Amino acid sequence: MLAGFPASYVLIHPFARMKFTLAVFALLILTASVYAQSGRRGTTIVVPVPPPEVIEPKAPAPATGPVTVHKTEDYRCANDGSLAVIRPTEPEEKVEKEKPDTPAQILSKPTPSYTKEARRLGVQGQVILKVLLSSEARISRIRVYRGLPAGLTENAIHAACKMRFKPALKNGVAVSRWVTVEYMFRVSPPPIFSR
Repeated sequence: MLAGFPASYVLIHPFARMKFTLAVFALLILTASVYAQSGRRGTTIVVPVPPPEVIEPKAPAPATGPVTVHKTEDYRCANDGSLAVIRPTEPEEKVEKEKPDTPAQILSKPTPSYTKEARRLGVQGQVILKVLLSSEARISRIRVYRGLPAGLTENAIHAACKMRFKPALKNGVAVSRWVTVEYMFRVSPPPIFSR
């Protein structure tokens, strides 16, 4: 008799023992064939790995992306409209210490834009910049004397980069001069409240 099967099952189904044995035998054959096939993977392909490239360190390029402004650094206006930090090792342009005969004449002073963040935060105030007007009628350096958060100082510097001027004259020769440039930022009330 089969262990675990009722006696009536064996009597009713005389071929049950043979069916059970055949089922177990078939299961073993299928399992063995699966395990036998798993070892036949074919030949292993070895891919050669190239030697690692040696990358030589390069000198850092001047910053061309967005620049976060600090009071301790000087900035230069790049041709593409971005700002570049002037390294302390770069020589400073010669500036005449004596008062010029004819001061520099500002021809245009663009208004800086308000950032969305500054408007949302209600930031107001004054940005004061020291700008070096070169003898070649270009902005040579910009220093932050007083700044504002939320991108307003950066926008003031970008506006100062677009200034147009006639250089100062000393004995009929154009000279470089530092000038103070101020930009006021005021959040105006919405038109619904104005009269």
